[in-house]
Amino acid sequence: MASQVIRATIGKVAPHFKANSWISSTGEFKELSLDNFKNKWLLLFFYPLDFTFVCPTEIVEFSKQAAEFRKHNCEVVGCSIDSHFAHRKWTLEPRNIGGLGPLDIPLLADVKKDISDKYGVLNDAGIANRGTFLIDDAQIVRHISINDLSVGRNVHEYLRLVQVTID
Repeated sequence: MASQVIRATIGKVAPHFKANSWISSTGEFKELSLDNFKNKWLLLFFYPLDFTFVCPTEIVEFSKQAAEFRKHNCEVVGCSIDSHFAHRKWTLEPRNIGGLGPLDIPLLADVKKDISDKYGVLNDAGIANRGTFLIDDAQIVRHISINDLSVGRNVHEYLRLVQVTID
């Protein structure tokens, strides 16, 4: 009997995840899971692929605002279907030649695509749409936003959402 996939749903417990990540700020690979964020809010965002032309501006802005999110007991984590090795390489490349440069947020590696599937962002091409999930300190999903690949996000709007929701 096949197990049923638990999907991200507003007002329900967030689907558990566990995956390797690249943490640019400490220069280490680390396994992260939803459990690492108990008693904290989590803004989990998905982006399609590393080394794409639209994603860097959002990812860099989430990183720049990470300290502001932390002031509200909220961590920010990015996720794509690329490996933690690809994430590392992308952050080691300077921004002026298509890299991200150093980040203040971890990047999860969803190479098996199970996290993207559980969170309902995996598209027919097998890559993640731009999904953003706000998970509270009891690990309940409080906000879901999923955009087509061509539609970007406003990081400051997510910070505002966190501020008015948590404070």
